[in-house]
Amino acid sequence: MAAPAHADITHKLSTSVQLTVDAAASQATRIGSSYSVSGNNITAGTMGGITAPTSVTAAATQTQGSYSVTTAGDAFSLSESFTYGDAVNPIGSGSAVSSGVLSTLPSYGSVTTTAGGVAGSLAGTIDSAGVMSLTAGGAGTSATGQFVSEITVK
Repeated sequence: MAAPAHADITHKLSTSVQLTVDAAASQATRIGSSYSVSGNNITAGTMGGITAPTSVTAAATQTQGSYSVTTAGDAFSLSESFTYGDAVNPIGSGSAVSSGVLSTLPSYGSVTTTAGGVAGSLAGTIDSAGVMSLTAGGAGTSATGQFVSEITVK
C-alpha cells in the first residue's frame, strides 16, 4: 500500500492601496551674456564688447563700439549682437517657502515650470475584509490598488 501524499500548503492574501499627488516643480537655467560683431568694409574706431559685472551676482553689460565705412561708396555690412545674461537670483533672496511652496521663482533665461497635482477627492481604503475602494482625484494624481494571492506548496 502506498503512503498518503502529504504537503504543507500556505496561502497568503494581501491588499494595498497607493495614492500619489504630483509635486509642483520648476527648473531654471541661468544664461550668460554674449556679444558678437562682424562686417565687411567696416573699420572699428573702438570695438564693442562685454564689461565685467559690477558684483558676483550681477550680469555682464555691453560696451558700445564705434564703426565707420572703410571705403565710401562701396557696399558694406555690419552685424552686432548682444545677449544680456541673467543676474544671480538666489533662492531665499526675497523668496519664502511655505508648506513646501516657493512664493517666487527665479527669473532666468530658461525656466520650465510644472503645476502640482490637485488631490481633490483622491482616496483609497481597505476594509477589514480586504476589499479596497479607490476614488479618483484631480489632475496630476493617481490611485493604484493591488490584491495579491500567493499559494506555496512544499
